[in-house]
Amino acid sequence: MSFIPDWPIILQFAIATFIIAITPGPDMTLFVGRALSEGRAAGFACMFGAMSGIIIHTTLVALGLSALIVASPEAFLVLKIGGAGYLVWLAYQAIRHGSAFSPEKKSGQQRSLFQNWAMGLGINLLNPKIILFFMTFLPQFVSASDPHAPGKLFFLGLLFIPLSLPVTAPMVIAADRFAGLLRKSPRVTRVVDYLFAGVFSAFALKILTAQAK
Repeated sequence: MSFIPDWPIILQFAIATFIIAITPGPDMTLFVGRALSEGRAAGFACMFGAMSGIIIHTTLVALGLSALIVASPEAFLVLKIGGAGYLVWLAYQAIRHGSAFSPEKKSGQQRSLFQNWAMGLGINLLNPKIILFFMTFLPQFVSASDPHAPGKLFFLGLLFIPLSLPVTAPMVIAADRFAGLLRKSPRVTRVVDYLFAGVFSAFALKILTAQAK
């Protein structure tokens, strides 16, 4: 099939994907935080929301639309502000409401799986670094002169999802198991709240300093 790259390219892509998957980011922070607060299903819902965002980013790259977004200073600035603002809001939620990890959260009203999925999708789509990453990462594995380049870009972008699952899924499962220990120590849960708030804030700063070129 013309849209499938050669096996050496797929192997190189798999190695690069593994390295990227183990690198912490706002998506992973959200998966783990939601698994700690609302359980494994919520963590996986956020994770699959972010994976849905990967599909959208891949489609944009294959169609060349991501390049247009990055080429427009105004559009890129709006995207950065929106993404950073979303992360700051998550940090505020963690500190103000103990959103992530208070033991009482389990007995209160929880977000639906769709809401968690939408949150994962939002944090992925509002991260300009992901657009920059896919614009620079995917094209490295496809020749610009290849007549089947769009199809191969789309194939590799979708392949990123199953290749990263062996890294991300165990982290969600481990966080769900760790949640039991946190519920036994309210003081530790508040420390974790502030830790995650700090991580979200740091990623917000990184997003604001992202450069289009």
